[in-house]
This record gives sequence, C-alpha cells and structure tokens, in this order.
Amino acid sequence: MFLSREELEEWEIERLAPYAMKSRYSRGRAYPEEEHPYRSAFQRDRDRVIHTTAFRRLEYKTQVFVTYEGDYYRTRLTHTIEVAQIARTIARALMANEDLVEAISLAHDLGHTPFGHSGEAALHKLMADHGGFDHNHQSLRIVEKLEERYPEFRGLNLTWETREGIIKHKTEYDKGSAPGYEPEKRTTIEGQIVNVADEIAYNTHDLDDGLRAGLIHPTDLVGLAFWDELVDELGEDVHHFTDMSRHRLIRRLISKEVADVIGETGRRLEEHNFQSVQEVRDWPTGVVGFSAERAAKNRELKDFLMANLYRHYRVRRMAAKAERFITELFEAYVKEPTQLPDTTQARLQEENLYRVVCDYIAGMTDRYALEEYRKLFDPSERV
Repeated sequence: MFLSREELEEWEIERLAPYAMKSRYSRGRAYPEEEHPYRSAFQRDRDRVIHTTAFRRLEYKTQVFVTYEGDYYRTRLTHTIEVAQIARTIARALMANEDLVEAISLAHDLGHTPFGHSGEAALHKLMADHGGFDHNHQSLRIVEKLEERYPEFRGLNLTWETREGIIKHKTEYDKGSAPGYEPEKRTTIEGQIVNVADEIAYNTHDLDDGLRAGLIHPTDLVGLAFWDELVDELGEDVHHFTDMSRHRLIRRLISKEVADVIGETGRRLEEHNFQSVQEVRDWPTGVVGFSAERAAKNRELKDFLMANLYRHYRVRRMAAKAERFITELFEAYVKEPTQLPDTTQARLQEENLYRVVCDYIAGMTDRYALEEYRKLFDPSERV
C-alpha cells in the first residue's frame, strides 16, 4: 500500500490555501509524459533538477570567495540548499506548495558562472554583441535545452510553473526579462517566496562569511539598527566576539527575517483576500515581502556589505582575477574553436560560436576553469 499521486493531489487541494499552486492544475510540460504513480508533477521537477550535471557542479561554483581562498565558505550548492530550506519554511507557514517552492529553489542558480558575479559580469560584457548573458536565462536554457538526459526530448521537460519561477527569479541583483512566460504578470506565490528566501540567504550568509574571513569586524557593524538589535537581544560583546557569537547572531538574524516575511505576507494575504493563483499573478506588486521596518534594516545591511565586503580590496582582487580568467578563456576558444572538446564542437552545427563558447564557460566550475586556463596558457602544463 502506498500514497498515490492522485491522493497527493487531493491533499494539496484540501489543505493548501486557495492562492497556492496545486500540481493537478499545472499547465503541464512542453512534451507530454505519463504521470508518475506516487509523485506529483512538482516533486518530479525537484528530483530531475537534483540529478542534473549542472546541479552537481554548483558544489564547486563559489559566490564571494573563490575556491582557492578556502573550502569553508559558501558555494552555489550550499547557498541553493539554504535557499530551499528557508523557502520551504515560509511556504509551509503560508500554506503554499512546498514542492513547487523546492523545485524552483534548487534550479534558480543552475545558470551561474564560475567565480560568482564576477564571472557573470565578464560573460555579459563578452556577449554584449551576441545576445548577452543573464544567469536566469541560462538556468532556463539548461533545463530546457542543455541538459540531455532523456531520449525523447532535450532538457528536463519541467512543468510550466517551475520554468516560470526560474525565468522570473527576481531580487535586487536579478532583474531579467521573461519572454514567453507572460512577462506582464507576477510569478506564483511560490516563485515569490523563492525570491525573498534568496535575498535572506545571500544577505545573512555573506555577512557570516565576511565575519569569518576577517574582512568584517564585529565592531564595524556597531550603529547599524539590525546589528545593535541582535547584539542587545543576545547579550553579545562585540569586543570579545567568538565563533559561537557569530553562529548565534546569524541564526537569530535569519529567524527574524523569516518571521517578518511570514507575518507581513500573511497580513497582505488577509487584507486582499486572494482566492486564486491568478489573483496573485495579476496583482500589480509582489505579495511576498518584508515589512517597511525590516526592509529599512535590510537596506542598511546591503549597503554595508557593498561598501565593506564586496568592495573590499581582497574581494576586488579575486574579482579582477576571475574576470581575467574568463575573458582570456573566451577569447582563446573563439579564436581557435578546435581547442574545445569534441562534444562541444559538435554543437557548432546548430548554434553560433559565441553562444557555444558562452555555454561551455558558464558550465565550468571554478576549479575546472582554473585547470583549463593553465592548460591553455601555461607551457609546462599537460593538455
């Protein structure tokens, strides 16, 4: 005896909020497939993402601190897992669809380049005259075309709702367009939850990594409202700051961020009394978000991180090296495409050279990009 897919779908219809996306009412997949006996459509999406090559590579793609700076800083994989955990907590409290939230969370960063945002900036510049580069579009490109795991179709054949959540992923640093996915409408409440969970994760965890690396000192934060609040609540002494102090403060900060989103979003949902998925998508502004007070404190944190972490000279040195690696690799492959692997060269029959090279570099891990750089430019390195 087992719980069938039909029973799971009935459970969603009976238990989830009216504004939550139910798997039974999905717009479906680009290529028709037989339904699974005991997994919902969104559960299958989640599982397909986890088994991709692109997902595994996230382990060796970094965010702020690149691989050679140490193996204890966040990677794209740990960040992705943290986003999924935060998003599921919010979704559960708001009675939204946790499976859809998890599928979008796990896929939202698949298109990121090696070396974090520095790699993306370099590829965007290099592709300016060839269609540009945006990691949301690249994530969608991966799940729709680049992953080849099924004989019947290219890509993963994910549901429309998961793909829409990927292409409409939006934070302060992600503002891509969504052609083909009703760009004039908001994404589902599940997609909006992932957007906010991503913001919570990268703000709090970049702060955590910055403190751990010593690029930020606890006394530097004194006077910022969010920090003074945390220190006062937990009774910490910034002049005698330990690893345990850092763990306690970051944990409390995440809890406060999540609680605020749940409380503020719950208030908005009650005020507007949304009774369908479509009403949420038609609403002119996002439904999921922070209170005005919390948003102001987050603004302080973001501005502080920009000035004191992202523009720190050590981080800028890492970024400059990363941009140089990416640029020189790109130019070398474009100048002499026969240096590309045979399987990558084969794609030149159906795609232009610049896009093929861009896809190849975007898919690299930090470590692989460094190895390729040495092979191409170090005369003593074996090729």
